[in-house]
Amino acid sequence: MNAPHEHVPAGALAGLKVVDLSRVLGGPYCTQALADHGAHVIKVEPPDGDETRGWGPPFLGDTAWYFVGVNRNKTGIALDLSRDEGRAILWRLLEDADVLVENFKPGTLARWGMDYERDLRPRFPRLIHCAVTGFGADGPLGGRPGYDAVIQAMAGLMSVNGERDGDATRIGLPIVDMVTGLNALAGILLALAEREKSGHGQSVDVALYDCGVSLLHPHLPNFFGSGRVPARSGNAHPNITPYDSYRTATAPIFLAVGNDRQFARLCAHLGAPELANDPRFADNRSRCAHRAELKAALEARLAAHACEPLARELIDAGVPCGPVRTVDEVVRDPHTLHRNLLVERDGYRGTASPIKLSRTPATYRSAPPALGADTRAVLDRLGVDPALQQQLLDAGVLKAPG
Repeated sequence: MNAPHEHVPAGALAGLKVVDLSRVLGGPYCTQALADHGAHVIKVEPPDGDETRGWGPPFLGDTAWYFVGVNRNKTGIALDLSRDEGRAILWRLLEDADVLVENFKPGTLARWGMDYERDLRPRFPRLIHCAVTGFGADGPLGGRPGYDAVIQAMAGLMSVNGERDGDATRIGLPIVDMVTGLNALAGILLALAEREKSGHGQSVDVALYDCGVSLLHPHLPNFFGSGRVPARSGNAHPNITPYDSYRTATAPIFLAVGNDRQFARLCAHLGAPELANDPRFADNRSRCAHRAELKAALEARLAAHACEPLARELIDAGVPCGPVRTVDEVVRDPHTLHRNLLVERDGYRGTASPIKLSRTPATYRSAPPALGADTRAVLDRLGVDPALQQQLLDAGVLKAPG
């Protein structure tokens, strides 16, 4: 991570203390973003750890890279919150905390005597509580557990993803979990900003189902406007064309032509200006009505070009496009490196923060913690007697290395 004598600027969230009880992806993705920008995030895991520690291969030592991907810059302790003694430690952690993030099944904190409205808010009026759940706490599906792929199915995302004549298909990354993490981040920052004016904290309710439904653009607006159920369209855009992947002499190229000016430039570059003047392709409405003819005409001309040089030429000419690349190609791409999108140090490799602040940039201070790595240090700072610590370790309430 940062070199021993390297100056590390204070992040935008320096001085903020976050107690992170979340596991898996949505919550940890949010809290890593907070940590990257300077917050002191204490990740509290159960004694057997966040389950994603085992979600491999691949593994870094005994820990899956899945876990490594969203847990850097955090202090790690292992604590059994199902035990009274474990919750007593949590109460002490919350005494000077600004934010509590959790993704327990609704009702769990209340059962433990830690309901936000009833128990936490009266005791910690400035605390921001963020609950990440599957479906929220109430309603027909309230309290049910939520998983990314299930929400993709239930929220309609799979129904619009896949080839036109194929089956509904899961989006190939946990987009609902990650967008939920981003919405949790936004909600926490909104609540912190409001606290500056009111002096009071509040609870942030972020549900995977809500976030999944929120992603249905432009399909929900299209449905509202037409009454027609959106269908799968492969890589093609339902509202714009040419906005699709197209065959070239080598690899596919993705064209994202959003207006008539860009379309004219594309046609001119391909040596076919007549296409831009063809009444079938004169504007986007006409092009959408003649998608198949336009795709055939374009691919006939693209067949004379290799993908990579053509993509560079077109983007330089103001035509939005790009080669369809694999992950290893993205890692090697000069622009990926120029934008400092990779973090590599001391055996750790990760995706850097995409949020670039000019005075207070994100920093990468520590690799994801081993299970319970900082338990003793955190309890020492809380003033927990070493003898009591040992009793709790012996009883399995705590876990620490060695």
